[in-house]
Amino acid sequence: MAEQVKTRRQLQGVVVSDKMDKTITVEVRTYKTHPIYGKRVQYRKKYKAHDEREEAKVGDTVVIEETRHLSATKYFRLVKIAKRGE
Repeated sequence: MAEQVKTRRQLQGVVVSDKMDKTITVEVRTYKTHPIYGKRVQYRKKYKAHDEREEAKVGDTVVIEETRHLSATKYFRLVKIAKRGE
């Protein structure tokens, strides 16, 4: 019986904090359309992600990927820096 490889969820967001050791806080914004009125509503959520080399800085647009729990609140890791901030 072959094992199935589960695809890990990837999110793109902006780094809002890099003050912790090997950890960044990433704000991910999503848009959903209201079912009745049709207006697009913006939602945002913050995730803590593991940054092993501490290369991401505040303002960078990054891609993070779901992983096993690394601490009580950290279960994402940095995959790549999509765009450097100003």
